[in-house]
Amino acid sequence: MRISGQRIKRTRLIQAEKYVVAVEVEMVIPVDDPSEPCYEAETVQLLREIKEHADQGDLAWLTKRGKVYAAVDAA
Repeated sequence: MRISGQRIKRTRLIQAEKYVVAVEVEMVIPVDDPSEPCYEAETVQLLREIKEHADQGDLAWLTKRGKVYAAVDAA
């Protein structure tokens, strides 16, 4: 179901143990409550999938969805 309202693009960072994935998502400023942008159900599902693939270390899948950064141990 599509939420009516203004649509804006935002970059979200999804963090896992080995990777951080930067992905651009669409948020909606609802007409009924413009106090805060929100996600649609499809966007929430996408963010969950990205987190799952990041936890599994599926680099090939992740690079198709966003920009992937590798975590390094501190010296």
